[in-house]
Amino acid sequence: MAEEDPNGNKENTSDNSPRWGPNNEGAKTLKNLYTKEKRIQELISFYTCVVLLLWHFYYILNNLYSSSFGYTFFALFLGILSADFASGVVHWAADSWGSVDLPIVGKAFIRPFREHHIDPTAITRHDMIETNADNFMLAILPVSVCIYLFHFRPGDVSSFYNFSVYVWFFMLFVCMTNQIHKWSHTYFGLPAWVTTLQNLKLILPKQHHRIHHVSPHETYFCITTGWLNWPLEKIRFWTALEHCITAVTGVEPRTDDMKWTK
Repeated sequence: MAEEDPNGNKENTSDNSPRWGPNNEGAKTLKNLYTKEKRIQELISFYTCVVLLLWHFYYILNNLYSSSFGYTFFALFLGILSADFASGVVHWAADSWGSVDLPIVGKAFIRPFREHHIDPTAITRHDMIETNADNFMLAILPVSVCIYLFHFRPGDVSSFYNFSVYVWFFMLFVCMTNQIHKWSHTYFGLPAWVTTLQNLKLILPKQHHRIHHVSPHETYFCITTGWLNWPLEKIRFWTALEHCITAVTGVEPRTDDMKWTK
């Protein structure tokens, strides 16, 4: 039998059935594992990366004619495609493997994925820092490498310019992935330009992402543009990876994820 809580979340009253929504005890526990130390790490990562991205973009604009437009556009497109694939790999890995109890990475990085499957709208209540800082942290090193090349090898710009464009767009869309993901769960109050990008499928559309949120959350992991979800599903890419890992380790995917719904 299903009951509806004050927030409109239907919960099964059977003791052994999964339950979802902000009133789920697992969701409350996971939310409370967000620590002050984690917040400090996020603030440092976010603002450091913003400065580096702007610095890197300055060099790109300042050397705009170092390559042909066609090659530069291809580097841009490949960067966005790479970000979509990377989002799928990270999303699949964090959804399917590991535990919140793991040292360091459990509470810091796996916890948000467990919370999201129990309470998909929780991400819409996170501010910009909590939503995006971990992805911004991932961009710091590759963007720093490109800045180093521009600064210390100005005479060789033509040899690495398109690579730097690729890295910038790759990292920009990596940084924006969780924000795009948040928008896919936000049904009211989005700016018109965001809904336009969603409708044009230039960023993850709402209807497309709903497929992933059908339990047990085993498909459509790419959450930047979603362009790669259909072809990866057609070749059963994630299923094949899971079979290989289970065959080698004996560990089944998503056991920890389902534990938190009970």
